[in-house]
Amino acid sequence: MKKVKNLLAGFAGAVSLNILHEGLKHRVADAPRIDLLGEEALNDSLSIFGKKIKDPDKLYAATLAGDLLSNTLYYSMIGAGKKHTWTRAIFLGLSAGIGAVELAKPLGLNEGTVARNNKVKTLTILYYLTGALVTAGIIKAFKSRS
Repeated sequence: MKKVKNLLAGFAGAVSLNILHEGLKHRVADAPRIDLLGEEALNDSLSIFGKKIKDPDKLYAATLAGDLLSNTLYYSMIGAGKKHTWTRAIFLGLSAGIGAVELAKPLGLNEGTVARNNKVKTLTILYYLTGALVTAGIIKAFKSRS
């Protein structure tokens, strides 16, 4: 049952990350475009197999689904162990955000989507940290109800 609760909490964190991103991407000047980074990464990966998703709506949907799945699994690790939930959340949230900022260019992706200036870099890191903290809060709520 603990794994299911961790996955549910991780899903909530992944959803909160995406709500934050989607809600701000067209409203805030210099907002990160994590969606564009994900779309580029997905199509680059598919091109290895001679495939690409050309329809923008299908590409967006596939990227969003993959993002929710991967972030759910990643954030669910916050619930591993009995202690240090908040510390793990902060570490994993910062690691994901810093990884997105620092690894885009070495992976051959357009770093401008998440790292074109310090504001975008900071927001990218804060988005991932927010998802991790939401996850930790839900995990703690599950534990207090047990």
